[in-house]
Amino acid sequence: MAHGNIQSILEGLLSAALKKGADGADAVCVRGQSRSASVRQGKREDLDHSEGADLGFRVLVGKRQAIVSSTLSKNLFRPDDLVDRALAMARAVPEDPSLSRAREDQLSKFEGDLRTFDDYEPSTEELFERAAETEQAGLEVKYVANSGGASAGWSSSEVWFAGSNGFFGGYKSSGSSCGLSLIAGEGNEMVRDYAQTSAIFNCDLRPAAEVGQEAGERVTRRLGQRKVKSGTFPVVFEPRVANSLLGSLASAVNGASIARGTSFLKERHGEFVFSENITVVDDPHLIGGRRSRAFDGEGLKGEKINLIENGRLTTWLLDLSTAKQLGLESNARASRGVSSPPSPSATNLHFEAGADSPEALMASMGRGLYVTEMMGHGANIITGDYSRGASGFWIENGEIAFPVTGVTIASTLQEMFATLILANDLTFERGINSPTLLVPQMTIAGES
Repeated sequence: MAHGNIQSILEGLLSAALKKGADGADAVCVRGQSRSASVRQGKREDLDHSEGADLGFRVLVGKRQAIVSSTLSKNLFRPDDLVDRALAMARAVPEDPSLSRAREDQLSKFEGDLRTFDDYEPSTEELFERAAETEQAGLEVKYVANSGGASAGWSSSEVWFAGSNGFFGGYKSSGSSCGLSLIAGEGNEMVRDYAQTSAIFNCDLRPAAEVGQEAGERVTRRLGQRKVKSGTFPVVFEPRVANSLLGSLASAVNGASIARGTSFLKERHGEFVFSENITVVDDPHLIGGRRSRAFDGEGLKGEKINLIENGRLTTWLLDLSTAKQLGLESNARASRGVSSPPSPSATNLHFEAGADSPEALMASMGRGLYVTEMMGHGANIITGDYSRGASGFWIENGEIAFPVTGVTIASTLQEMFATLILANDLTFERGINSPTLLVPQMTIAGES
C-alpha cells in the first residue's frame, strides 16, 4: 500500500467522522512485517513470517471518546461501518474531563533523518545461515553440553498518523537480531545462559561467531554455582539487567501514575532523587535510537529532556491527557496503539555514563554480588519496595571469585536511586540503556 493511499484512507475517515457529527478525530496506521529462522543442534527448526496492516480510529464528541480498530485487508475494511461504530460508542460512554486536543503550535514538523530504517531485507537463507553459524561457534566452546537453539530475525514497520487538526506524518523503523541459548553441565548441575545482538542496520550486527563465542563463555563460567550466606553487601548490576532500574524509574515518573497518585515519586518533583552526578535522559530524536520517532502518538513534536538532572527530578512523562490532569504542558511522550487511547511512555531512555570502569567499581566494592540475571518482577512502584531473585558472581577483594545462584536481593528504589554509582561502559543497543552500576548496600537473602 503506497504512502498516498494511506493518507487518502486516513483523511477520508476523518472527513467522514466530522461530517457525521464528531468534534475531532485521529487515526493511526501500523504496517509491518517480520521474519525469523531458528536452528537447534545444527538442524533447521522453525521459520516464521508475518505481515499486516492495522488501523486505529478515534473520534471525539464533546468530552467523550471512542476507539475502534480494523485490519486494512480489502475484504474486511469497511470505512463507513468503522465511522458509524466509533461515533455510536463515543456518544454512549461517560465524559472524560481530561480529554484534550493538540494545538497547532504543538504539532511536529520534524523532517530530519533519525536513521531508524534499513532498506536491506535479509533472505530466509541468510537468516538460517546466521543462526547456524552462531550456534556452531557456541557449541565449540569447551564444556558446553547442549544448545537451547539459535535464532536470527528481521522486522520492518511503518507508522502513519493523521488528525482532524490537519496533521499528517509517518516514519519507518527496522531491526535485525541474532541470539543463542546454551546449556553447560549435567544433571542437577546444569546451567543456562545466552548472548544476543540487535541493530537497526543489518550491517551493524556483531559477527555471528562472536555472539556464539560470548554465549559459550557466559554459560561455562556459571559452572560450579554456589549459594552464599545472607547479609548486607554491595551489589553490581551488569548493563543487561541494570536497565531494569531505569524501567522502574520510567514507570514511577509516568504521568498516568502521578495523576492517579500511584507512584512513590508523586511528591518528589523538583527534589533530589539520585546523587548530584546522575542525569537521566529521554531523547525521541536520538540518531539511530531504537525508539526514535518523528512525532509522538498524538502528532506532537518531542524534545530531548533530562528527567533527572544532576540528581534532581525535573518532570514527568506526559501526554495531552495526563498533562491536563496535572495542570502542565505535554512533553510529547504519548504512545499509541491501534486499539487503545494515547498514554505516556519513555522513548530512548538512558543514564549518562559515569567516570569509572566496571572493573574499578568492583574493586571499590571489595566484597559483594555481581548480578548478571534476575527473575521475577519485584519492583513496587507504589511503595518503592524492591525484591528480586538473582544470580551472578561473588566478588572477593574486588575480583570475581565464583558463580552464585539461589539468592534474593532486596532494598527500596528510593535507597537504590539515591546511592547508585555508574560506570563508563554505556552503549545504545536497546530502547532503555544503562552502564554497569553499583548499589553500595542491599540485603542479600541466601543461606542462613
